[in-house]
Amino acid sequence: MNRFNRPLLIVITGPTASGKSALAVSLALRLGAEVISSDSRQIYHGIPIVTATPTPEEMCGVTHHLIDVLPLDAYYSASEFEQDALRIARRQFEECGVAVVCGGSMMYVDALCNGIDDLPTVPEEIRSGLMEEWKEKGDAWLLERLALLDSAHYANVDKKNMKRVFHAVEISMTAGVPYSSLVTGKKKERDFNILKICLDGAREKLFARINSRVDKMVEIGLEEEARGVYHLRHLNSLNTVGLKEMFAWFDGVFTKDEAISRIKKNTRVYAKKQLTWYKRDPDMMRLDFEDGIECNTEKIITLAGRYPGNMS
Repeated sequence: MNRFNRPLLIVITGPTASGKSALAVSLALRLGAEVISSDSRQIYHGIPIVTATPTPEEMCGVTHHLIDVLPLDAYYSASEFEQDALRIARRQFEECGVAVVCGGSMMYVDALCNGIDDLPTVPEEIRSGLMEEWKEKGDAWLLERLALLDSAHYANVDKKNMKRVFHAVEISMTAGVPYSSLVTGKKKERDFNILKICLDGAREKLFARINSRVDKMVEIGLEEEARGVYHLRHLNSLNTVGLKEMFAWFDGVFTKDEAISRIKKNTRVYAKKQLTWYKRDPDMMRLDFEDGIECNTEKIITLAGRYPGNMS
């Protein structure tokens, strides 16, 4: 039964290992909803361990969307996620009035909640041609292309995030104008309410959870998973913490113990970046993961009920 007079999007986000997936499943079960993943790596097939993709047992029968659906060599952007997630969410709104989103990819959460500028659709021939040249000529060449096409964006872009560099180049090539000239940064109005929840907690406890998760990943087969995709290590989908360090071990840069230690360290660094990002959002509600799944589920249900006419 739809208990929401206006559709409600509930976003469960937070740093790695904070317990987002379990909380989202608990909430979805209570609301009769499904879960939309906002994780930029879980969408790819073949790397469930390093991405901590929920297992069927952990999903508890709840349908999950945008998980394990793309091949590793597929291109996927935050703009495409916005369109896909909105389509799924609107179907959920029609069925039960609420959609539950879960994931820690900051750009994806922003894309869904605030929108992304309407950019031109990149023709396949431009994308594939650029991709082939990038593979052949390398990152330095792609960065030079961006500097020529859009010097303003080149000055500010994260030059280690080649996916963003690639996106800016392909858009500039398609539009015939600099990518930065098309980006307004204006927030889009949504026709649904949004409740954003960030799971957080004491740093020492979060870091202990991260270390424990990495140990479990190793125990259940991280090495085998990494070796299975090692030959594809040039792909952007594999440019992620957990695989980069494993690949460095295979290349002789690290020992196995050094690689595992580096995964823990780099995951902790990423978690701090996530928390810094979330702190900039004044609409983000914070819950302590130490309070437990059941308690936090009840808190979210209460918060959802505060929207006029909802949860009556």
